[in-house]
Amino acid sequence: MFSKEESKKLRQQFWTSFGIVYRTKWILYDTKQKEIQLKFTFNRKFAQVSLDVIDPDELVRAYYFEKLLSLKQILRNEYLPEAVFEESYELPEGKAISRVYVQLDGVNIHNRQQWPEVMKFLNEHMFQLEAFFEEYRDYLSA
Repeated sequence: MFSKEESKKLRQQFWTSFGIVYRTKWILYDTKQKEIQLKFTFNRKFAQVSLDVIDPDELVRAYYFEKLLSLKQILRNEYLPEAVFEESYELPEGKAISRVYVQLDGVNIHNRQQWPEVMKFLNEHMFQLEAFFEEYRDYLSA
């Protein structure tokens, strides 16, 4: 078991290492659309790459999620075959968002031996998710 401080230090080391190994300028929060973010998640249970619709208004989230659903076959056929679509995804802090994601289960940020596998997963899948987002950005923002 790790203390809070040790866990924080390991998380910082992982993300610093990831940034060094994969020197990429990711879009992430800079999508130019306040309702949409691209996100990396890595915790003690899984690693995840996601496109999040974060607007607090349920109707706005539903609008964007419907647009994403209309692109589901394209996303799965051309970019991320294992993409999961969740209209109501609850974050650990209790906030509801809509999320499209790919996930690698059974990995733990505290296990350094898994870091290379997770870094590769995050890099490859975010590359695909960003390519999809860039291709359909105009449609999603309309």
